[in-house]
Amino acid sequence: MNTLLTNPKRDAPPSSGLRRLVSIIGPNGPIPVSRSTWWAGVRSGRFPTPVYLGNRLTAWREEDIRKLVEEGVPRPGLATRSGGKR
Repeated sequence: MNTLLTNPKRDAPPSSGLRRLVSIIGPNGPIPVSRSTWWAGVRSGRFPTPVYLGNRLTAWREEDIRKLVEEGVPRPGLATRSGGKR
């Protein structure tokens, strides 16, 4: 029996619960944005609101993150130039 095989159920994120930011963004998570972009998206409503568990402990609901990944990350509106020739 090969002990190097991974258990897909164990390696998959849980279907409910809370996730810390490090498991959501950047190279470790499904949303490839920086920390500052994430927080700007939270403030604007583009990303889900967090659950504050203490003064220095913030997390997000797993259901909200799964929904965000399934529906696709909303892109901000593209800025347009005004008053210039193209």
